[in-house]
Amino acid sequence: MNIEPLKKLYKGFTLSSPAGNNAFSFARRKNKKIHVAPLVASTPADLKVGRRIAFSEIEEGVEKNEVGLEKFIYYRHKDVPIFIFDNHNHAFFFWMAAFLQGTLKPKARLIHVDMHSDMYEPAVPFALSLRKDFTLENLFNYTNRILNVSSFIKPALQMGLFSEVEIIDSTLSFENEIPERFVLDIDMDIFAGAMDYIGYDVKMDKIRAYIKGAEFVTIATSPFFMDQLKAIDLVKQLFIERV
Repeated sequence: MNIEPLKKLYKGFTLSSPAGNNAFSFARRKNKKIHVAPLVASTPADLKVGRRIAFSEIEEGVEKNEVGLEKFIYYRHKDVPIFIFDNHNHAFFFWMAAFLQGTLKPKARLIHVDMHSDMYEPAVPFALSLRKDFTLENLFNYTNRILNVSSFIKPALQMGLFSEVEIIDSTLSFENEIPERFVLDIDMDIFAGAMDYIGYDVKMDKIRAYIKGAEFVTIATSPFFMDQLKAIDLVKQLFIERV
């Protein structure tokens, strides 16, 4: 996959208006800016915690400002394209960019491994379908200024990029059979403390199995829900082969 056009957009920038992920509690927050990291071609070994706030929200009256990744990473693992980023809405851009390049064929099932369903409706529907012309710039602006961490799946479903979504968020769902054709979307908050009732090995082994069979993989480190050092360590563990 050619990521050079993607890098020209994801070169590191700041959102300072109440748009996208920066809209959460914007009027009540002291911090008014969040950072979106640049995209590079690298490996999970180069993942690092950044120094800039990537997610800002007020929870139970307390303002929480969380740093994200220093850089987003594009990585090919056994010829499978993998994008690793912090806030989950960026998955939409990378899915659609892969579609535009012919890397991601439509109508696959989406396997969504996450503590949350992320099935909220976006504030504004994406006005274009897979049958109409749109550009990377259209996708970039929509992803960063309209979508947020809980509303990025519905547009891809409504456009027909995916045939359906299968949410993996429970002990029972981790027992589901692995389908023949699918795109894998992982939120590392599946390893958050609230999800400890599902065994670590159960989650790690099944996600590794999903990675082996996926056509395309997106991974979010979710700074608001996961300590980023822990998330990075877990991402690295996903790609360690067990003997």
